[in-house]
Amino acid sequence: MRIEPGAVVLVNFPFTDLQSSKVRPALVLTQKRDDVIIVGIFSKVPAYLQDSWVIIDAEDPRFKQTGLKKSSVIKTEKIAVVHRSLIRKELGRLSPELIEKVKQILRQTLGIE
Repeated sequence: MRIEPGAVVLVNFPFTDLQSSKVRPALVLTQKRDDVIIVGIFSKVPAYLQDSWVIIDAEDPRFKQTGLKKSSVIKTEKIAVVHRSLIRKELGRLSPELIEKVKQILRQTLGIE
């Protein structure tokens, strides 16, 4: 099963302590063999957004194609590499414009501009 970049998937997303995980949406950055590089999507949108976060706004006309239920935040510092078997299903896709924004913010987060 090949998962394309830009897909929004439901996955067992690991906590940073690697002791546990939580089922949550994630954005697929790329797939290399059986490994999938993802960034976490979080449904609690705070009033103040960090500069490493990208909002997925439920008011956007293309929101429905994401498969998400409500406005959410992509936290580009929450990167994980997971085996493709941990992906439960594909929910939808981000718009090309939002994918480009995530790439730009991700480069800033990683310091590779």
